[in-house]
Amino acid sequence: MTAINNTEDITSRTLILYSTSACHLCETALALIAPQLDSLVITLEEVDISESDALMARYGIRIPVLKFAAGKEELGWPFSEEQFLEFARL
Repeated sequence: MTAINNTEDITSRTLILYSTSACHLCETALALIAPQLDSLVITLEEVDISESDALMARYGIRIPVLKFAAGKEELGWPFSEEQFLEFARL
């Protein structure tokens, strides 16, 4: 396994989970993806959209939404484990 040597590499494998507190769908999505993160060498960053008007406007009715920090593609709920794995390998 190759060591990660720069911030760009780390950022490219940082997965953002856009959510809010008390979001049962977000908890379900996290439970679905969490077991896969280590094997995929992905770091998870949870972002509470309620702390930003811009994020609320963009994701308010769509959460949970996954997006790699260095990417443009998003995976919105509902998604299966297979769909997540496909998304994670893009």
